[in-house]
Order: sequence, then structure tokens, then C-alpha cells
Amino acid sequence: MNMLFLQELFNNITQRDALLRRRHPETLTPDHGQLVHACQKLLESDGEASSIALASRALAIYQRLSAAEKSSFFARLTADFAAEPGPIDAAYLAYQEVRDNQSLQRLFEACEPRRQELFRRLNLASDGTYELVKMREDLLGLLREQPELAPIDDDFAHLFGSWFNRGFLMLKRIDWNTPASILEKIIRYEAVHEIQDWDDLRRRLDARDRRCFAFFHPAIGDEPLIFVEVALHKGLPSRIQPILSGESSYSKKGIDDPEDADTAAFFGISNCQTGLRGISFGNFLIKQVVQELSQELPQLKYFVTLSPVPGFAQWLQEQREDEQLPASLRKSLKGLETPGWHQDKAREEELKAIIRPLAARYLVEEKNRHGLPLNPVARFHLGNGAELHRINWLGDISEKGFKQAAGLMVNYLYVLDDIERNHENYTAKAAVACSNEVRDLAKRARKLAKGETTK
Repeated sequence: MNMLFLQELFNNITQRDALLRRRHPETLTPDHGQLVHACQKLLESDGEASSIALASRALAIYQRLSAAEKSSFFARLTADFAAEPGPIDAAYLAYQEVRDNQSLQRLFEACEPRRQELFRRLNLASDGTYELVKMREDLLGLLREQPELAPIDDDFAHLFGSWFNRGFLMLKRIDWNTPASILEKIIRYEAVHEIQDWDDLRRRLDARDRRCFAFFHPAIGDEPLIFVEVALHKGLPSRIQPILSGESSYSKKGIDDPEDADTAAFFGISNCQTGLRGISFGNFLIKQVVQELSQELPQLKYFVTLSPVPGFAQWLQEQREDEQLPASLRKSLKGLETPGWHQDKAREEELKAIIRPLAARYLVEEKNRHGLPLNPVARFHLGNGAELHRINWLGDISEKGFKQAAGLMVNYLYVLDDIERNHENYTAKAAVACSNEVRDLAKRARKLAKGETTK
């Protein structure tokens, strides 16, 4: 049987259905009830060709719904497309009697919500995978106010974890010769250090000391999932402004060739698809980029990030209001309220002596309700097996840098021989791998909290 012919036939059916819907949009009333009916018809369908057409039609209806109608649709998904209690009870009783693999499989099947099969069938449509990712993005925007919709998110996460596993991801290098449609998305999705314009993008992609890599998935075409920007450097970088402005370590240290660099610095990692939040790509991306760079530039010794510390400034504000801390410490922290404080040498030195230790305490010792580091960037890199290596004073002197972290940036170091051990210790014990320098700063913070001198 010619499978290519069949695939083209199914694609033609889907495209024809989409064309008819574009020509006659008035036949699609933007009502969640109509969408529920279309979903039920899809679940009842036996033929693959008809299922593709029905899936395409259902997704087209969803796209036309208002925000309120989408919310109503999700409520119906929760109530009407859950697992049925009767079959679950019957399957459980059968398993209790026999306890064999066949009865266990029937119990698994009975426990699966009908939503999961619905999502699998919706995925048959042309661009179905991407449309489902966008659907989950809509859902995530509702969860805070409607936590009862969380079971739908669990179903999405379960399916996406399989559909977007490492085996399906494709790593591609992004450079100035990459198609403009993708470059436009890189500009739009950059979430760490905003790309100002096309000239700014070219500085980040076209310079000999820069690299950029992205993960793609074959089911969603030229939509990147996540990308990382890399600066080749001599020594570990401590400040982001020279990197963003296009100044390289070459101009300052006399390096004329990328092969003279000893460090690959990951200075921007951006997740592109909100609908894939919680689906881990970053750890795979970093490890594969390390492999790619090691093959291209085998002289590289250090793989390190230059990372922001979002949330640290807010935490500092809370410390300034904590009356259990020494009054002298809280008074010094008030210096952050003075505009341009970092340009006053005496004030800057005073704040440096207390903020770097407090940052070490924040990153190493402050935990969330799950017992993991409070800082999300720390959770990401420590969970990937990196070491909290260095806290860089005035690493980001932009308005955003001061607003989110009092100007601090952090180096997380990826030591290839230590990654697995660090990852296992973090997973099992929530242990924070850190350098002696960071550990000493955390000890100094404890003395500051007691009003003791750190000199």
C-alpha cells in the first residue's frame, strides 16, 4: 500500500475542509455548545479520513470562540469528558477478582478521561498539535480564577510529555542565514534580554563570537520551542551590558579568533510556547548545545550561564521591612531607594558588602513550599545539574536589572563530570551545589542577620 499517497489524500481532505470553512465562515456559530457537539461527533467517528475533517472543523470552531465561550467550553470538558465512574468500578471489581495484566489494562483504560482521547483525535488535524498548544495557553490563563479546570491541564501535560519528548526534538543553529520568518519569532520570543531591532539581532547572531541554537518539533513547523543565546568568551563573564552591546572579550583581551575562547556563556534562554509551560526542554537543550560547541571548539573549558535573578529585589524589600533583622542592616538596605545609588562609590561599596551575602542566602537557603529554591532560574539550572558558581555585583545595570535583582547576575557552571551527581543530589535532597565562594557568602549573611561583623 502506498502510504505516501494515503497521507497526501488525508492532507487534501483537511485542506479542502479548511478552504470550505474559510469560504463559508457563517456556518460556524461561535458557541461552545456547537463545539461540544463537534467533539462528541469526533469521538464517535470510526474512519480516519472523516476524523481528520471533524478534528479540523472542531478546532476551527474553537478558534472563533470568545474568551467567555472558551471558558464555558473548558467547564464542559471538565464535566462531560471525564472518566465514567461506572466502568471504573466494574473494571476495578474485575481486577480484584483476577489480578492479571489484562484486567489491569482494562482498569487503566477505564480510568483515562475521555478528554485525552479527544485531544489525540484533535491532533489529527493539520496544525492540530500547535492548535492544542495554543488551547492549553488559553487554559493556563484561566487556572488562577478557575482551579477546578486543573484536571484538563493534567491531561494536556500528560499528552504533551509524550508528544514533545526528546526523541522528537530537532536542534538547529540560528544564524543570519536562517529564514526571516524564524528570525522574526526569535525577536518576538526573546524573554530575557529584549532584542531592540534587526541590527541588534544581527549583532547577536552574526558575530564570530556568538552562537544561537533552538529546538523545533516536526509537528509545529518553524515555531521554535526554546532557544539559547551563547557568547564565546575569555574567562567567565560577569556583566551583561558588554555582551548585549556587541563588545566582545576579543577587543579587550586581544583574542582574534573564536578558537582562542575558553568559555561558552549562555546569556539568554527563552521558552517560546506558553502552552508548553512545565514541559522540560531546557535541560536537553543545554546538554546538546554543550556537545555541539565541544565538537566545533574542543578547546572550550567552561560552560557557564550569565543569568538574571528575578524576584531578588522583591525579597530584599521584604527583608528591609523585617523588624527581626538588625536596624543597621535595614537602614543600609534603604540605600537602594536612592536614585543612582550605584554611581555613589561609598554607598555602592556599602551595599555590595551586604547584598552579595544576602543574595547567596536567598539562592542557597530560601525555599518554596516544595522545599526547592525560591528563585525559578536557580531551580532550572540546579535541577539540570549546574553549580551556583559566582554572584556578580552590578552584572546588569539596566533599569530591568535593578528592578528585578538590584543589578545582580549569577554564573551557573556546568561541569560535565559533575552534572549527573549534582542533578541526583538536587532531585533526592534538594541539595544546592555551590562554590566555596558562594558558601562563604551565605555564612556571612547569617552573621549579618545576627548583627555580627563580617570583617
